[in-house]
Amino acid sequence: MIPLSLEAVATAVGGRLCDVPDSSVLMTAPAVVDSRTVEPGGLFAALPGEHTDGHAFAATAVKAGAVAILATRPVGVPAVVVEDVLDALAALARTVLAAVPEVTVIGLTGSAGKTSTKDLIAQVLPELGETIATVKSFNGEIGMPLTVTHLDQGVRYLVLEMGARGIGHITHLTRIAPPTVGLVLNVGTAHVGEFGGREQIAQAKGELVEALPADGLAVLNADDPLVAAMASRTRARVLTFGIDNQADVRAVDVNLDTSGRASFTLTAVGAQARVDLSLHGAHHVANALAAAAAAIGLGAGVEKTAAALSRAVLVASGRMEVTDRPDGVRIINDAFNANPDSMKAAFTALQAMSGGRRTIAVLGEMKELGADASDEHRHVGQHAAAAGIHTLIAVGDDNARTMATAAQQANPQLKVVDARDRNHALTLANDLIQPGDIVLVKGSHSVELEHTAKRLAHPGTTADDH
Repeated sequence: MIPLSLEAVATAVGGRLCDVPDSSVLMTAPAVVDSRTVEPGGLFAALPGEHTDGHAFAATAVKAGAVAILATRPVGVPAVVVEDVLDALAALARTVLAAVPEVTVIGLTGSAGKTSTKDLIAQVLPELGETIATVKSFNGEIGMPLTVTHLDQGVRYLVLEMGARGIGHITHLTRIAPPTVGLVLNVGTAHVGEFGGREQIAQAKGELVEALPADGLAVLNADDPLVAAMASRTRARVLTFGIDNQADVRAVDVNLDTSGRASFTLTAVGAQARVDLSLHGAHHVANALAAAAAAIGLGAGVEKTAAALSRAVLVASGRMEVTDRPDGVRIINDAFNANPDSMKAAFTALQAMSGGRRTIAVLGEMKELGADASDEHRHVGQHAAAAGIHTLIAVGDDNARTMATAAQQANPQLKVVDARDRNHALTLANDLIQPGDIVLVKGSHSVELEHTAKRLAHPGTTADDH
């Protein structure tokens, strides 16, 4: 964290100090919006939450070590009072970033795979210099500025996920943290209901490469036509990655082992090196290629990049997180979120791992699909059937039932069970699982199936224990 006096913070955000006995006191730790995560010397931003107002936790945050509260009104403890806390967070992030002119900002976006790719980049780029990356999947107008406040003078690469739920969102984020490198993974169907169609999603995602300077770098997926077309929307140098099409950074000789882990030969700039991923799922090949392209575009060698990718481990929970129980049951926790593309990728991974073992899928609804929701759930059900799943536990209401019905119609031998919610799904799964089964758990975040997956992986514990 770049140390800032409270006076400097107030100046940066256009606020006024209130109940601050000493304006020279330094903010020496990052900003947070959850009072439970305050670090000594940090700043607590009091945002209105879904169920409560952050201002109610001001005293708790200061007791935990916050030097001040970013607030819209006096709160009885040291505060920087502003008109809008979210705008103030953005201004603070811009100030912190400006204090480290040597840092290279790498922005990445896409409909699926952002967090996994971000985590891979963060494990490859340290070959070139100290790197920090988006915390968890904090990729919006709240989370991204919080990540920027982690910067210190030693950091050379700042990797930022940039999410969008509409046109103009990524442009807003790039004005907070202007990127030098912009990476677009794919244009899928996540949030299609909010955007109105894949073309509109492509329009929004392409705002990232439009924000790049002429001496910047755009890293684009050659296998996705909507992403490849973004080359015409940027002044920056373009570097492509891909498997099926000719690309600057390619994967050849791709193979999956019986645990669904991919290996391939990384080919770029006239050199080749073998990559053996520890991550489960063929879809991680594209994520690894994207990370490799970003690193190679910044000057990393192919061999060192391949070695770093082979050493990379899973960082974020709920994304193809595999646990083998003592009774031989394998739980695949891919429940952090879901959309049609990631569902299909999960089925492919499940098939690769099955090896003749019985497979069970605990599948929740996919949210934010708009008018396409029914059709997309029907298609996912059909893909589940084609993947040879033995039992499907469908969690949710109408869309879940649509998915289950389509799966059973496509394969009448497939056993289908309806679950009301995450707890009902847990009970049903525990009754149905037999030793040696492989169980995939996946659904949109709001369905909360990650709790189910964790309790299946660790029977006898609560989800909060892990």
